[in-house]
Amino acid sequence: MSSLASMAQPMAANLVQSVDWLAIAPPTIAAVVGLVVLVADLFTGDHKKALLGWLSVAGLAASTAMLLPLLDGDRATFCLTGAPDVCSYTADRFTVILQLLVLGGALLAALLSVTALKDADKGLPEGEYWFLLLSSAAGAALLPASRDLATLIVALEVASLPAFALVGLRHGDRKSSEAALKFFLSSVTATAVSLMGVSFVYASTGTLYLTQIADRIQNVDSQLHTLAQTGVVLTLVGFAFKTAAVPFHFWVPDTYVGAPLPIAAYLSVVGKAVGFSGLILVTVVALPSYADVWGPALAALAALTMTVGNVGALRQQPTRAYSAVRLLAWSSVGQAGYLLVPIAAAAYSDDAERSIGSTVAYALMYAAVNLGAFAVAALVGRTRALNRLTDYRGLYASNPLAALLLAFFLLCLAGLPPGIIGLFAKVTVFSAAVDAGLGWLAVVMAANVVIALFYYLQWTALLFRAPEGEPARHRIPAPLTAAIALAGVLGIALSGAPQLILRFTDTGLF
Repeated sequence: MSSLASMAQPMAANLVQSVDWLAIAPPTIAAVVGLVVLVADLFTGDHKKALLGWLSVAGLAASTAMLLPLLDGDRATFCLTGAPDVCSYTADRFTVILQLLVLGGALLAALLSVTALKDADKGLPEGEYWFLLLSSAAGAALLPASRDLATLIVALEVASLPAFALVGLRHGDRKSSEAALKFFLSSVTATAVSLMGVSFVYASTGTLYLTQIADRIQNVDSQLHTLAQTGVVLTLVGFAFKTAAVPFHFWVPDTYVGAPLPIAAYLSVVGKAVGFSGLILVTVVALPSYADVWGPALAALAALTMTVGNVGALRQQPTRAYSAVRLLAWSSVGQAGYLLVPIAAAAYSDDAERSIGSTVAYALMYAAVNLGAFAVAALVGRTRALNRLTDYRGLYASNPLAALLLAFFLLCLAGLPPGIIGLFAKVTVFSAAVDAGLGWLAVVMAANVVIALFYYLQWTALLFRAPEGEPARHRIPAPLTAAIALAGVLGIALSGAPQLILRFTDTGLF
């Protein structure tokens, strides 16, 4: 018996993995605070519900702060016992940058939510709202650190499922319920297709770890080659849906309009970060040898997405009382097309890391200025419930600072001075396409940038026109002020030193 016990001890020691708690701290803190908020909601009176919001904001701030120790070097955990370099969770430079984008975006959305929940006249349940937001943020922060397909899919669903509920959380609101249902059904379909693709890849390679897939898929038996190619294409579908790439974009306009505005802002930035980080990991890390399959597909998707998005935004005319949020929704589809360009270019480029850095740099710029635009939209929406484009006429007369900041955010999205960071990001993406030999895609992008100028400048000009009647005065609550100021400071700082963002986004993914 003693000999059996002595043999069992080392075997048990081999099965128990040590966990690098510092590496997993950012998503873990968000998840734990979400559970604390859910439990605290049971014992918190209605007059103290606002404390749950500030606890959530503090939790997201703590999660973001825990990224600082991870900048020193790469860390990994949940690794194979016999292969310590094959891990399920890796906190490298790429992970930290994307987690900063995700958690920073969730933090700004939380600041917008504090004001939105206070102003809500339809009784959004605060405890459930904050729990769902923190849960989604935890899943979104987990995804860029995932290095196997199972963890990737789980993280994708943890980020997505709470988002469905957040979109439809307004009780009795038909538009919100319809938006949530459309979002849910289309996402579930995309996930099912993606899971089938993962099963095909696993059947072809016998592993779910991304680095092992990259090695084994090159030597797949000829009889399994078609199965592997099909798996590659199907796996990309789920992540293409999250990026709102055409033709998986149809849920975006109605979902953004039907969702609470902070959730629309959250989906426009964090939802895209989830999709693009997953897309990068699946294509560039796991399937580089199948670049001839996903490269042309992503290039075509990029061209189609930016064109459909910008044409859709172009149709949102102020004279027809269209929603500003709907315009931002179509704009986000167009921006997704630009973000796809460097990923497609990585399939043709000798310097794939530089191409991926271009996508990450553009995503950081887009996150800051798009959240800023949504924050000003939240300000206008406090007095204009429909939040139409015509409601922005004469904003400068009632709130000069908010109007100037919104004009700056729109010019950044358009890529015009003084929004230098927007221009810099677009030039970076454009050069990635040219360097990869995708001249036709660069031409399509240039044409779309010109198209986008029209609706961005039209909205900007509306801010400074003479108001019709007495201008509405906008009192800005402290959380909303903090969100607008934070986005503005970040956008202005990056416009002053745009080269810093490229240095920061040197991902070290390879």
